[in-house]
Amino acid sequence: MSTAAITLIGKPGCHLCDAARETISTVVGQLASEASAPGITVGELSIFDDPVLLDRYADEIPVVLINGRVHTIWRVDAARLRAALLEV
Repeated sequence: MSTAAITLIGKPGCHLCDAARETISTVVGQLASEASAPGITVGELSIFDDPVLLDRYADEIPVVLINGRVHTIWRVDAARLRAALLEV
């Protein structure tokens, strides 16, 4: 079975980050019951906790990484996220 690590890079008080978090949670929850879905872990980082992240992503949050690669910035499309996770 393949695995996918999702990382949400954001900051506190960010409404787009809240929306991204909800979309990620929904998609991961739906995939959890599918036998063909990869094992998925979800983590979150704040740009305020890492100067490198702040410098790199300050104007792009939220940023969603899948296995360390940028999947999307600003808005998370559930269908696109689901498709990307099934391709892992």
